[in-house]
Amino acid sequence: MSIPTAALWIGTYPASGDAPGTGEGVWRVGVDGSGRFTGGELVTQVAAPSFLALDPSGRTLLAVTEAEPGTLTSFRVSDAGMLTPAGSTPSGGTSPCHVVATDTAAWVANYGDGVAAVVGLSADGALATPRTFPHAGTGPVEDRQEGPHAHFVHVWGDRVLVSDLGTDELRTYPLDAGAAAPGEAPSGEVAVVLPPGTGPRHLAELADGTILLVGELDCRLHVLVPAGPGRLAHVGSVAITGRTMPDGSAGYPSHVTVDGDLVHVGVRGPDVLSVLRVHDAAVAPDGVDAAVPGAVAHLVLENVADIDLGAGAWPRHHAVLADGGVVVVAAQNTDELIAVRLDRTSGQGEVTDRLELPVPACVLEA
Repeated sequence: MSIPTAALWIGTYPASGDAPGTGEGVWRVGVDGSGRFTGGELVTQVAAPSFLALDPSGRTLLAVTEAEPGTLTSFRVSDAGMLTPAGSTPSGGTSPCHVVATDTAAWVANYGDGVAAVVGLSADGALATPRTFPHAGTGPVEDRQEGPHAHFVHVWGDRVLVSDLGTDELRTYPLDAGAAAPGEAPSGEVAVVLPPGTGPRHLAELADGTILLVGELDCRLHVLVPAGPGRLAHVGSVAITGRTMPDGSAGYPSHVTVDGDLVHVGVRGPDVLSVLRVHDAAVAPDGVDAAVPGAVAHLVLENVADIDLGAGAWPRHHAVLADGGVVVVAAQNTDELIAVRLDRTSGQGEVTDRLELPVPACVLEA
Protein backbone atom coordinates (compact mmCIF):
# COMPACT_ATOMS: atom_id res chain seq x y z
CA MET A 1 0.00 0.00 0.00
CA SER A 2 1.44 3.36 -0.98
CA ILE A 3 1.07 6.56 0.96
CA PRO A 4 0.33 10.04 -0.39
CA THR A 5 3.04 12.65 -0.55
CA ALA A 6 4.11 13.53 2.98
CA ALA A 7 5.39 16.94 4.02
CA LEU A 8 8.59 17.09 6.06
CA TRP A 9 10.20 19.76 8.20
CA ILE A 10 14.00 19.66 8.02
CA GLY A 11 16.27 21.23 10.63
CA THR A 12 19.81 22.14 9.62
CA TYR A 13 23.25 23.16 10.85
CA PRO A 14 25.31 26.05 9.49
CA ALA A 15 27.90 25.11 6.89
CA SER A 16 31.15 23.69 8.24
CA GLY A 17 33.25 26.46 9.75
CA ASP A 18 30.41 29.00 9.73
CA ALA A 19 28.90 30.50 12.86
CA PRO A 20 25.26 29.83 13.76
CA GLY A 21 22.92 32.27 12.05
CA THR A 22 24.73 32.49 8.72
CA GLY A 23 21.83 31.41 6.51
CA GLU A 24 20.71 28.04 7.80
CA GLY A 25 17.13 27.42 8.84
CA VAL A 26 14.06 25.20 8.58
CA TRP A 27 13.21 23.64 5.22
CA ARG A 28 10.00 22.04 3.94
CA VAL A 29 10.27 19.04 1.62
CA GLY A 30 7.80 16.53 0.20
CA VAL A 31 8.32 12.80 -0.34
CA ASP A 32 5.89 10.39 -1.99
CA GLY A 33 5.08 6.78 -1.18
CA SER A 34 7.59 5.45 -3.68
CA GLY A 35 10.40 7.30 -1.93
CA ARG A 36 10.80 10.22 -4.35
CA PHE A 37 11.33 13.79 -3.15
CA THR A 38 9.25 16.72 -4.34
CA GLY A 39 9.91 20.40 -3.85
CA GLY A 40 12.24 21.67 -1.17
CA GLU A 41 12.35 25.24 0.11
CA LEU A 42 13.91 27.18 2.95
CA VAL A 43 10.84 28.37 4.85
CA THR A 44 12.52 30.44 7.55
CA GLN A 45 16.03 31.29 8.66
CA VAL A 46 16.91 30.50 12.26
CA ALA A 47 20.29 29.85 13.83
CA ALA A 48 21.39 26.20 14.00
CA PRO A 49 17.93 24.56 14.28
CA SER A 50 19.45 21.12 14.79
CA PHE A 51 16.31 19.57 16.27
CA LEU A 52 12.61 20.23 15.69
CA ALA A 53 9.39 19.13 17.37
CA LEU A 54 5.69 19.72 16.84
CA ASP A 55 3.20 20.17 19.66
CA PRO A 56 0.36 17.59 19.69
CA SER A 57 -1.91 19.90 17.69
CA GLY A 58 0.65 20.18 14.90
CA ARG A 59 0.17 23.96 14.88
CA THR A 60 3.31 24.94 16.80
CA LEU A 61 6.78 24.02 15.60
CA LEU A 62 9.68 24.22 18.05
CA ALA A 63 13.35 24.54 17.13
CA VAL A 64 16.44 24.51 19.32
CA THR A 65 19.39 26.71 18.42
CA GLU A 66 22.45 24.59 19.12
CA ALA A 67 24.77 27.33 20.33
CA GLU A 68 26.26 28.74 23.54
CA PRO A 69 24.00 29.84 25.11
CA GLY A 70 21.16 27.92 23.52
CA THR A 71 17.77 29.17 22.46
CA LEU A 72 14.33 27.64 21.99
CA THR A 73 12.16 29.24 19.28
CA SER A 74 8.52 28.57 18.44
CA PHE A 75 6.62 29.12 15.20
CA ARG A 76 2.94 28.92 14.33
CA VAL A 77 2.26 26.68 11.35
CA SER A 78 -0.25 27.92 8.77
CA ASP A 79 -2.53 25.73 6.67
CA ALA A 80 -0.25 26.49 3.74
CA GLY A 81 2.81 25.26 5.62
CA MET A 82 4.29 28.67 6.36
CA LEU A 83 5.94 29.56 9.68
CA THR A 84 5.29 32.66 11.75
CA PRO A 85 7.55 33.37 14.77
CA ALA A 86 5.60 32.99 18.01
CA GLY A 87 8.18 33.08 20.79
CA SER A 88 11.80 32.70 21.84
CA THR A 89 13.45 31.95 25.17
CA PRO A 90 16.80 30.67 26.46
CA SER A 91 17.05 26.89 26.33
CA GLY A 92 18.31 26.79 29.92
CA GLY A 93 21.80 25.63 28.99
CA THR A 94 24.35 25.35 26.20
CA SER A 95 24.20 23.52 22.88
CA PRO A 96 20.63 22.18 23.12
CA CYS A 97 20.28 19.14 20.87
CA HIS A 98 16.77 17.77 21.47
CA VAL A 99 13.26 19.02 22.23
CA VAL A 100 9.92 17.29 22.74
CA ALA A 101 6.56 19.00 23.22
CA THR A 102 3.37 18.26 25.12
CA ASP A 103 0.18 20.36 25.09
CA THR A 104 1.57 22.67 27.75
CA ALA A 105 5.35 22.36 27.85
CA ALA A 106 8.53 21.74 25.91
CA TRP A 107 11.37 19.70 27.38
CA VAL A 108 14.88 20.45 26.16
CA ALA A 109 18.13 18.48 26.48
CA ASN A 110 21.14 20.80 26.63
CA TYR A 111 24.13 18.76 25.54
CA GLY A 112 26.88 21.25 26.28
CA ASP A 113 26.45 21.55 30.04
CA GLY A 114 24.15 18.62 30.76
CA VAL A 115 21.07 20.60 31.76
CA ALA A 116 17.51 19.36 31.27
CA ALA A 117 14.97 22.17 31.03
CA VAL A 118 11.20 22.51 30.83
CA VAL A 119 9.55 25.52 29.20
CA GLY A 120 5.87 26.38 29.51
CA LEU A 121 4.14 26.36 26.10
CA SER A 122 0.91 28.25 25.44
CA ALA A 123 -1.70 27.31 22.85
CA ASP A 124 -0.61 30.26 20.73
CA GLY A 125 3.05 29.15 20.78
CA ALA A 126 4.26 31.59 23.42
CA LEU A 127 7.14 30.32 25.56
CA ALA A 128 7.76 30.82 29.29
CA THR A 129 11.06 31.11 31.13
CA PRO A 130 12.78 27.72 31.43
CA ARG A 131 13.06 25.77 34.66
CA THR A 132 16.40 23.98 34.73
CA PHE A 133 17.64 20.69 36.14
CA PRO A 134 21.44 20.40 36.01
CA HIS A 135 23.03 16.96 35.80
CA ALA A 136 26.39 16.03 37.32
CA GLY A 137 28.88 13.24 36.82
CA THR A 138 31.39 11.78 34.39
CA GLY A 139 32.12 8.55 32.53
CA PRO A 140 35.19 6.53 31.54
CA VAL A 141 35.51 7.84 27.96
CA GLU A 142 37.63 10.86 28.78
CA ASP A 143 37.16 12.87 25.59
CA ARG A 144 33.36 12.41 25.51
CA GLN A 145 32.36 11.88 29.13
CA GLU A 146 34.31 14.59 30.94
CA GLY A 147 31.01 15.90 32.28
CA PRO A 148 27.25 15.54 31.86
CA HIS A 149 25.74 15.75 28.35
CA ALA A 150 21.94 15.58 28.30
CA HIS A 151 21.01 14.22 24.88
CA PHE A 152 17.37 13.15 24.53
CA VAL A 153 14.00 13.50 26.27
CA HIS A 154 11.26 10.87 26.09
CA VAL A 155 7.74 11.30 27.45
CA TRP A 156 7.27 8.30 29.74
CA GLY A 157 3.71 8.17 31.07
CA ASP A 158 3.39 11.00 33.57
CA ARG A 159 7.16 11.48 33.64
CA VAL A 160 10.00 12.16 31.23
CA LEU A 161 13.23 10.25 30.75
CA VAL A 162 16.39 12.20 29.93
CA SER A 163 19.39 10.33 28.59
CA ASP A 164 22.81 11.64 29.58
CA LEU A 165 25.67 10.56 27.34
CA GLY A 166 28.29 11.90 29.74
CA THR A 167 27.17 10.11 32.90
CA ASP A 168 25.82 6.81 31.48
CA GLU A 169 22.45 7.45 33.11
CA LEU A 170 18.80 7.97 32.36
CA ARG A 171 17.25 10.48 34.73
CA THR A 172 13.53 10.98 35.25
CA TYR A 173 11.41 14.00 36.13
CA PRO A 174 7.67 14.60 36.56
CA LEU A 175 6.14 15.56 33.23
CA ASP A 176 4.56 18.63 34.83
CA ALA A 177 7.75 19.73 36.60
CA GLY A 178 7.26 23.20 35.15
CA ALA A 179 4.16 23.66 37.30
CA ALA A 180 6.15 23.70 40.54
CA ALA A 181 6.49 27.00 42.35
CA PRO A 182 9.84 28.82 42.00
CA GLY A 183 12.41 27.21 44.25
CA GLU A 184 10.35 24.04 44.56
CA ALA A 185 11.35 22.24 41.37
CA PRO A 186 11.40 18.51 41.96
CA SER A 187 14.84 16.98 41.79
CA GLY A 188 15.48 14.38 39.15
CA GLU A 189 15.98 10.75 40.01
CA VAL A 190 18.23 8.19 38.35
CA ALA A 191 15.98 5.72 36.54
CA VAL A 192 18.83 3.42 35.47
CA VAL A 193 22.62 3.37 35.25
CA LEU A 194 24.02 1.96 32.01
CA PRO A 195 27.27 0.00 31.67
CA PRO A 196 30.29 2.33 31.83
CA GLY A 197 31.13 3.83 28.47
CA THR A 198 27.69 3.24 26.93
CA GLY A 199 27.10 6.89 26.09
CA PRO A 200 23.27 6.72 26.01
CA ARG A 201 21.85 8.76 23.14
CA HIS A 202 18.33 8.25 21.69
CA LEU A 203 15.73 5.67 22.71
CA ALA A 204 12.40 4.21 21.62
CA GLU A 205 9.68 2.46 23.63
CA LEU A 206 7.98 -0.78 22.62
CA ALA A 207 4.28 -1.41 23.21
CA ASP A 208 4.97 -3.50 26.33
CA GLY A 209 7.05 -0.76 27.96
CA THR A 210 10.43 -2.21 27.03
CA ILE A 211 12.87 0.52 26.03
CA LEU A 212 15.51 0.16 23.32
CA LEU A 213 18.36 2.62 23.73
CA VAL A 214 21.35 3.23 21.49
CA GLY A 215 24.78 3.59 23.03
CA GLU A 216 26.62 6.18 20.95
CA LEU A 217 29.98 5.21 22.42
CA ASP A 218 29.69 1.39 22.40
CA CYS A 219 27.55 1.01 19.25
CA ARG A 220 25.12 -1.34 20.96
CA LEU A 221 21.35 -1.50 21.35
CA HIS A 222 20.51 -1.73 25.05
CA VAL A 223 17.34 -3.29 26.44
CA LEU A 224 15.67 -1.76 29.50
CA VAL A 225 12.57 -3.08 31.25
CA PRO A 226 10.28 -1.48 33.85
CA ALA A 227 11.45 -2.14 37.40
CA GLY A 228 8.97 -0.28 39.59
CA PRO A 229 7.76 3.33 39.67
CA GLY A 230 10.31 5.60 38.03
CA ARG A 231 12.82 2.79 37.62
CA LEU A 232 14.21 0.71 34.77
CA ALA A 233 16.47 -2.34 34.77
CA HIS A 234 19.20 -2.92 32.19
CA VAL A 235 18.87 -6.53 31.03
CA GLY A 236 21.44 -6.70 28.25
CA SER A 237 22.47 -5.39 24.86
CA VAL A 238 23.26 -6.52 21.33
CA ALA A 239 25.49 -5.22 18.56
CA ILE A 240 23.54 -2.97 16.23
CA THR A 241 25.56 -3.84 13.14
CA GLY A 242 28.60 -5.84 12.10
CA ARG A 243 29.70 -2.99 9.85
CA THR A 244 32.67 -0.92 10.98
CA MET A 245 34.50 2.23 9.97
CA PRO A 246 37.42 1.96 7.54
CA ASP A 247 39.88 1.63 10.43
CA GLY A 248 37.90 -1.29 11.86
CA SER A 249 36.45 0.62 14.80
CA ALA A 250 32.77 0.68 15.65
CA GLY A 251 30.49 3.40 14.37
CA TYR A 252 28.43 5.96 16.22
CA PRO A 253 24.69 5.25 16.26
CA SER A 254 22.45 8.29 16.23
CA HIS A 255 18.66 7.98 16.11
CA VAL A 256 16.45 4.92 16.74
CA THR A 257 12.84 4.35 15.71
CA VAL A 258 10.38 1.47 16.09
CA ASP A 259 7.67 0.59 13.58
CA GLY A 260 5.82 -2.62 14.42
CA ASP A 261 8.47 -5.31 14.81
CA LEU A 262 11.18 -3.38 12.97
CA VAL A 263 13.80 -1.18 14.61
CA HIS A 264 15.78 1.34 12.54
CA VAL A 265 19.11 2.79 13.67
CA GLY A 266 21.28 5.24 11.77
CA VAL A 267 24.96 4.43 12.27
CA ARG A 268 27.53 7.10 11.45
CA GLY A 269 30.95 5.99 10.26
CA PRO A 270 29.83 2.79 8.52
CA ASP A 271 27.10 5.09 7.14
CA VAL A 272 24.26 2.60 7.15
CA LEU A 273 20.65 2.45 8.19
CA SER A 274 20.56 -0.74 10.26
CA VAL A 275 17.26 -2.60 10.47
CA LEU A 276 16.61 -5.09 13.27
CA ARG A 277 13.58 -7.28 13.84
CA VAL A 278 12.17 -7.76 17.34
CA HIS A 279 10.93 -11.26 18.18
CA ASP A 280 9.39 -12.58 21.35
CA ALA A 281 11.96 -15.12 22.56
CA ALA A 282 9.17 -17.57 23.39
CA VAL A 283 7.92 -17.62 19.83
CA ALA A 284 11.06 -16.88 17.84
CA PRO A 285 10.63 -18.06 14.24
CA ASP A 286 12.49 -20.90 12.61
CA GLY A 287 16.08 -19.99 12.02
CA VAL A 288 16.26 -17.64 15.00
CA ASP A 289 17.77 -19.38 18.00
CA ALA A 290 16.96 -17.72 21.30
CA ALA A 291 20.28 -19.01 22.68
CA VAL A 292 22.43 -17.01 20.24
CA PRO A 293 23.60 -13.43 20.69
CA GLY A 294 20.57 -11.32 20.00
CA ALA A 295 18.54 -12.91 22.76
CA VAL A 296 18.03 -10.44 25.60
CA ALA A 297 15.58 -11.30 28.35
CA HIS A 298 12.18 -11.77 26.67
CA LEU A 299 13.33 -10.58 23.23
CA VAL A 300 15.42 -11.67 20.29
CA LEU A 301 16.88 -8.75 18.35
CA GLU A 302 17.90 -9.88 14.88
CA ASN A 303 19.81 -7.65 12.47
CA VAL A 304 18.10 -8.19 9.11
CA ALA A 305 19.67 -5.43 6.99
CA ASP A 306 22.38 -2.78 6.85
CA ILE A 307 21.36 -0.42 4.08
CA ASP A 308 24.30 1.47 2.59
CA LEU A 309 23.73 5.23 2.47
CA GLY A 310 27.01 6.13 0.79
CA ALA A 311 30.48 6.93 2.07
CA GLY A 312 30.57 9.95 4.35
CA ALA A 313 26.79 10.23 4.74
CA TRP A 314 26.92 10.49 8.55
CA PRO A 315 23.19 9.73 9.17
CA ARG A 316 22.33 12.04 12.03
CA HIS A 317 18.56 11.57 12.16
CA HIS A 318 15.70 9.91 10.27
CA ALA A 319 11.94 9.68 10.12
CA VAL A 320 9.76 6.66 9.30
CA LEU A 321 6.69 7.63 7.30
CA ALA A 322 3.13 6.49 7.93
CA ASP A 323 3.10 3.02 6.39
CA GLY A 324 6.64 2.14 7.50
CA GLY A 325 7.72 1.69 3.91
CA VAL A 326 9.78 4.87 3.51
CA VAL A 327 12.54 6.16 5.77
CA VAL A 328 14.02 9.61 5.14
CA VAL A 329 17.56 10.10 6.46
CA ALA A 330 19.38 13.36 7.17
CA ALA A 331 22.89 12.77 5.77
CA GLN A 332 24.72 15.54 7.59
CA ASN A 333 28.15 15.30 5.96
CA THR A 334 27.07 14.82 2.34
CA ASP A 335 24.51 17.65 2.40
CA GLU A 336 21.54 15.58 1.31
CA LEU A 337 18.34 13.90 2.32
CA ILE A 338 18.24 10.21 1.45
CA ALA A 339 15.00 8.32 0.87
CA VAL A 340 15.04 4.57 1.58
CA ARG A 341 12.20 2.27 0.49
CA LEU A 342 11.79 -0.66 2.89
CA ASP A 343 10.26 -4.07 2.37
CA ARG A 344 8.63 -4.60 5.76
CA THR A 345 8.45 -8.36 5.27
CA SER A 346 12.18 -8.85 4.83
CA GLY A 347 13.48 -5.64 6.38
CA GLN A 348 15.64 -5.10 3.30
CA GLY A 349 15.71 -1.71 1.63
CA GLU A 350 17.22 0.40 -1.09
CA VAL A 351 17.97 4.05 -1.64
CA THR A 352 15.35 5.47 -4.00
CA ASP A 353 16.21 9.18 -4.10
CA ARG A 354 18.61 11.85 -2.90
CA LEU A 355 17.91 15.57 -2.49
CA GLU A 356 20.68 18.13 -2.08
CA LEU A 357 20.07 20.17 1.05
CA PRO A 358 22.71 21.96 3.16
CA VAL A 359 23.76 20.18 6.38
CA PRO A 360 20.48 18.46 7.33
CA ALA A 361 20.26 17.44 10.98
CA CYS A 362 16.62 16.56 11.75
CA VAL A 363 13.69 15.09 9.80
CA LEU A 364 10.17 15.64 11.14
CA GLU A 365 6.93 14.62 9.45
CA ALA A 366 4.63 17.64 9.28
